[in-house]
Amino acid sequence: MESAKIRKVFFDFFASKGHEIVASAPMVVKDDPTLMFTNAGMNQFKDLFLGNSVVKDPRVANSQKCLRVSGKHNDLEEVGVDTYHHTMFEMLGNWSFGDYFKKEAIEWAWELLTEHYKLEKDRLYITYFEGDKEDGLPADEEAVSYWKPLIDEDRIIACDKKDNFWEMGETGPCGPCSEIHIDIRSDADRAVTPGKELVNQDHPQVIEIWNLVFMEFNRMADRSLMPLPNKHIDTGMGLERLAMALQDKTSNYDTDVFQYYINEIEKKSSKKYQQSDSKQDVAMRVISDHLRAVSFSIADGQLPSNSGAGYVIRRILRRAIRYAFSFLDIKEAFIYELSAKLVEHMGEFFPELEKNKDLIAKVIKEEEEGFLRTLDKGIQRLEELFANSGDTLDGKSAFELYDTYGFPIDLTALIASERGVSIDEQPLILSFRSKRNAHVPLER
Repeated sequence: MESAKIRKVFFDFFASKGHEIVASAPMVVKDDPTLMFTNAGMNQFKDLFLGNSVVKDPRVANSQKCLRVSGKHNDLEEVGVDTYHHTMFEMLGNWSFGDYFKKEAIEWAWELLTEHYKLEKDRLYITYFEGDKEDGLPADEEAVSYWKPLIDEDRIIACDKKDNFWEMGETGPCGPCSEIHIDIRSDADRAVTPGKELVNQDHPQVIEIWNLVFMEFNRMADRSLMPLPNKHIDTGMGLERLAMALQDKTSNYDTDVFQYYINEIEKKSSKKYQQSDSKQDVAMRVISDHLRAVSFSIADGQLPSNSGAGYVIRRILRRAIRYAFSFLDIKEAFIYELSAKLVEHMGEFFPELEKNKDLIAKVIKEEEEGFLRTLDKGIQRLEELFANSGDTLDGKSAFELYDTYGFPIDLTALIASERGVSIDEQPLILSFRSKRNAHVPLER
């Protein structure tokens, strides 16, 4: 089932349950000082949870564009390295604002997954909140009581606050949650190790696909919990992970969600994607992921810049450029060309992409060309340093190259390693510490 059909099945199902299908909110948050980016589907409904806005539609569903690269939810360093973390992802979700609660949310989630998406029941596991003494909260036995008629009790697992109490940030609406995990390993692997033992153990093929949050509290600045005016449902299911399960893949990047872009990167680099952990394959995954994050951000009105949200977007794009430069031997601007493929693939469902396609390509191209000039100047200077450094490059020089030219430290280390040159790390560490109270970007 391709990703477009996955969305449609989700929307049709919840429309049949009386939900209003609403558009995704912008990924860049402009009116909430506690958030820089939308990091979950519930962000746009925060005031409804808090009772600050009037509820017009008590039941809604959508696919929310989310970005997790800052604050409490930050997945950037895992992106491209593993098979299931992303900067930008789609969160399929359904909400109830003071209407239905745990029973309906649980029963409908199970119905959709097993009857409409037809996932195998014996591959699914459920987690629930075991309670927390610090917050004075008991175990969520109510959720357990609704799961028991649906799934074998041995597949229902108690987990702590870290995994089963959802909070959007340091403050704000929150509550216990019940997660649905799927085991997509081979039958042989499942016979050796039960999936139950791998839930929440960071196994790449035993992963959470849907989180049902029972929004009951507001986390205050002093860390206390205050009951919300009403109880709400907030669910989030990663479309990319669901696509992996439904398309019988073991990596999100092997689904149609990303293969459109990876195929184009193969053509540009004249290299074959091998579905491996090689730097070459990691680079292709990084670029295909970061393309989406940057393009959607620009479509939502956030241009790359040297501060705030714009700095984060610039950093994401430059990370993609560095991977292409270092591991795919692509020394010219090309990511902007991939944005057309993104518009072709996702523009029908997200019309803001089609509307801003020329701007997206123009901005990305300018950023690519500018950073590639930075890399070229930095490499020239680095060659001069190598000529006078012998077997060891002074860490202070490496820092000055970064501080003056904006040349990434990790790229200096990579090139030095290829030349058989080590870097004296102590002066480098001291140089960074001397600026620890200043805003020093990783790249300019």
